[in-house]
Amino acid sequence: MMSINKSMLQEPLNPGLRVRPRVRWGVLGYFLYIAVFYSIFALNGVDYPRIGESEHTLLLWYVLPLSGGAVLAFTIVTIYGWWRPGLVEKRRLSGWTMTLPIIMMVIAIVNMLIADFTRVTPLMWVYLIVGSILVGFNEEMIHRGQLIVALRSRFGETGVWLLSTVMFAVFHLPGLFLGLGVSVLFQVLIAFGLGSIFYLARRSTGSIVFGMLLHGLWDFSIFSTFSSSSFPVAGSLSPLLAIAAAITVPIILRREKRRDNTQSVS
Repeated sequence: MMSINKSMLQEPLNPGLRVRPRVRWGVLGYFLYIAVFYSIFALNGVDYPRIGESEHTLLLWYVLPLSGGAVLAFTIVTIYGWWRPGLVEKRRLSGWTMTLPIIMMVIAIVNMLIADFTRVTPLMWVYLIVGSILVGFNEEMIHRGQLIVALRSRFGETGVWLLSTVMFAVFHLPGLFLGLGVSVLFQVLIAFGLGSIFYLARRSTGSIVFGMLLHGLWDFSIFSTFSSSSFPVAGSLSPLLAIAAAITVPIILRREKRRDNTQSVS
């Protein structure tokens, strides 16, 4: 499942890459992002369940930590020179594997269409939009951009999916100390499933961009309903999405591996 991809180890350094992809560099980028993001969170005294409460909380606990994280993510990928492999996927999966990402997108849109946003001010909308764009860029570029580039230097694709998605899920664990309590353990499990959907979005479209947009849309849907009094459809259906993804992705990758083996034999 996590066998070394020998062909990747033997490839010469691409002239566009300043740093040869290695697992340690991807993990370093991951932990640096955690340090910057959660340090700003802690310094601002975040209370996670109240992020969408007002203009002040959205700026302090949503936009500012993500802005610091964006600077870090941009800097890391630029230093490594991993923009192209981080953004572009060489091998695409079959089009039907976009099913779960599309379902996720529809749920996020429906969640917003039925919500009551009478309490949301124009400035709150601005902060929600800016923060959600930053969420999509930051978390996808760190977890399914530079980290995937690094992991592919050593592991097969199933290992790449599993490790990058586990690390994405663990990234949410500090919420345990930021107002979520033990409920964050449930969020970590959900994040694993949703991260698998973002992985499918990258592999299906051939680019990380759709995953960034989907991730931003999903968080926009979640945090905007924090500011409303409506039933959170997206939050309620996320466990079903997570379970479906956790079951589906390894099956898809097993079929891809079987097809590759068949083609290499023939």
